[in-house]
Amino acid sequence: MCVVSDRNESILKVTSIVYPGMLHYSCMWHIWTNIRAKFKKGHLKLSELYFATARSYTLDEFNERMSKIEEIEPRVKAYLYDIRYHRWYRVHATVNRTWTMTSNIAKSLNAVTKYARELQIVELLEYMRTLLERWTKEKLLKAKGTFTYLGYKFNKELDDNSTLSHKLRVRASTDYIHTVIDGMRRYIVCLENKKYSCEQFQLDELPCPHALAALRQRDESFKEYCSLYYIRANFLRTYEIPVNPLPDKSKWNVPQHIIEEVVNPPKGRKRQPGRPQKERYKTYDEINSKKYKVSCGNCGGEGHNKRSCKNAPKKK
Repeated sequence: MCVVSDRNESILKVTSIVYPGMLHYSCMWHIWTNIRAKFKKGHLKLSELYFATARSYTLDEFNERMSKIEEIEPRVKAYLYDIRYHRWYRVHATVNRTWTMTSNIAKSLNAVTKYARELQIVELLEYMRTLLERWTKEKLLKAKGTFTYLGYKFNKELDDNSTLSHKLRVRASTDYIHTVIDGMRRYIVCLENKKYSCEQFQLDELPCPHALAALRQRDESFKEYCSLYYIRANFLRTYEIPVNPLPDKSKWNVPQHIIEEVVNPPKGRKRQPGRPQKERYKTYDEINSKKYKVSCGNCGGEGHNKRSCKNAPKKK
């Protein structure tokens, strides 16, 4: 297990208390947004290189791409070095992160619960319970509707790798060791130890194109070479425990000491006088209506103001 976050100091502090000893890694997308804000040139090339570097499977690929980043902007390489490579580059990580390179799942949950967080505590908890109840049911139905050995996502990845494997040539050295020729490159596949020189399998825990080519040469199934986390049977087990419904509030059996307990608001920063302003997002129609368009006080036209008006009378 590991924690992936946006390098916020509060998150680092709290997770070290709640999960002592758990390793902490950084979201590669948040690091990129920092790079884009700090360094003003070469964003297009740097973006492609940075994400490819973070997802590299071997140290050779990593070093080659880091050299290219240094050629474009040396300060970016120094910045990434200061963060520490193991925090954002998965090969240096001591825990296998597989495909978990970002904290996108937290952002998705925040978006779903954006307005629910304004509710009172009981209503908020009930919203979260019904949300999990619906998600669990949907995922269980999806798992039951999957008829492949692997879950949908991993089965698709395996199909893509299988398509690529047909372009490769295989030469067997022993029963378990094969040389796989991929264009101008060659890779060693050891099926017995499940180690491949491309190192893709070690990180993805799913047969890469080179492994699938060797398995086809042996006429052997891929099933023994997939992580147990990816198989349909465990996908079903993940959602087999239902989120139980909650009875009506009138039927709740609340202990007396809980009813009598007084919960005061937290002590925090003093609130400013007056009603707080709440941002309201404009609709598409409102943005395109005349109400929100800038009009010129000189000619009455839209899209410019009085100072930039071309029809303004010239000063004598």
